[in-house]
Amino acid sequence: MPRRVMQGTIVSDKGDKTVVVQVERTYLHPLLKKTVRRSAKFHAHDEANAYKAGEVVTIQECPPKSKLKRWEVVGRVGA
Repeated sequence: MPRRVMQGTIVSDKGDKTVVVQVERTYLHPLLKKTVRRSAKFHAHDEANAYKAGEVVTIQECPPKSKLKRWEVVGRVGA
């Protein structure tokens, strides 16, 4: 099965080798026919502590690295 890839903004880089990425998605409400925004936060592995808060990055699924980390940072968007 292919690994899922998502794009989001780093909201926290406080943890060692860890960043928290907020991924936002939009969808059409089935009854109201209005665009709704929903967001989710993912803990991602950043081996070199190279990424800082505010950057837009791509993350992909990986085998579990800790209790919360199931994603790893692939790279910056537009770099």
